[in-house]
Amino acid sequence: MMDDLEGIPVFLAVAEAKNFRIASERLGVTRSAVSQALQRLEDRVGVALVQRTTRSVRLTEAGELFYDAVQPSVSQVRQAVEAAREIQGKPSGLLRIAVSSIAESFLSGPLLAGFIERYPDVTLDITVTDEEFDIVSTGFDAAVRLGEVIEQDMIAVPVSSQQRQCAFASPEYLEKNGTPSHPSDLPDHICIGWRPRPDSAPYRWEFTENGRDFDVAVNPEVTTNDMQFMIRMACAGAGITFGMVDTFQPWVSRGELVPLLGAFGPPFNGFYLYYPRRHRQPIKLRALVDHIRAARHG
Repeated sequence: MMDDLEGIPVFLAVAEAKNFRIASERLGVTRSAVSQALQRLEDRVGVALVQRTTRSVRLTEAGELFYDAVQPSVSQVRQAVEAAREIQGKPSGLLRIAVSSIAESFLSGPLLAGFIERYPDVTLDITVTDEEFDIVSTGFDAAVRLGEVIEQDMIAVPVSSQQRQCAFASPEYLEKNGTPSHPSDLPDHICIGWRPRPDSAPYRWEFTENGRDFDVAVNPEVTTNDMQFMIRMACAGAGITFGMVDTFQPWVSRGELVPLLGAFGPPFNGFYLYYPRRHRQPIKLRALVDHIRAARHG
């Protein structure tokens, strides 16, 4: 019976990642071990489950049928193991969370450091990403995003206070190029912009004036998906950049950056930890939610 089950977790990892390298990283084994385990499974079932090429991996027709048959059962086994652990009432196991790169209050360290100190049997796996995706189908327990982009059917718990966005530049840049007095002045300045991925347009900087929301296409001379690079470029005097006040506050406090156009950036709802509604929430996730609530009201 155990021989029949050998290799199935490896097959599921390959089927979901569609890549041997990614599957091996998720499983914590070598690509060679993944390939050998999958080959042994195919030998036992007597049919090819995966079609391999030099650049891609895809399931055969038999592989698709096999995946549809075994995936729900393996998921139920994992849930059963989790439920058995919860009988002890002790949070444990892997807790996977996808977090926006600009969720400063969550990623700053103290909140999560306090959690792992209190619950040493929980292993945190934090993926910092600004991609939007279905956290359930990708195997995450929860995610942290701005409240305005969270689906309505999710449970959301605040992890920050209200947020504000602002433009920032170094004193040296402002001395050389002048200070914009209105967002409409920004296209005349050198700007450092953000985009979530290479195939997306640069983010349009958003402002509010007299109760009316509007955005400005600044046509940035430098564009990146790395907020820290934006900050370093701005500190070096390369131009004006834009983002959450909390993110830039350490550099503002040291006088390396100056906030600009603050009157055009009213507060809005901040970041939330969100997760799907379930009949039984994993105890490790409930422990994190309770920890967050206690930290915010402590």
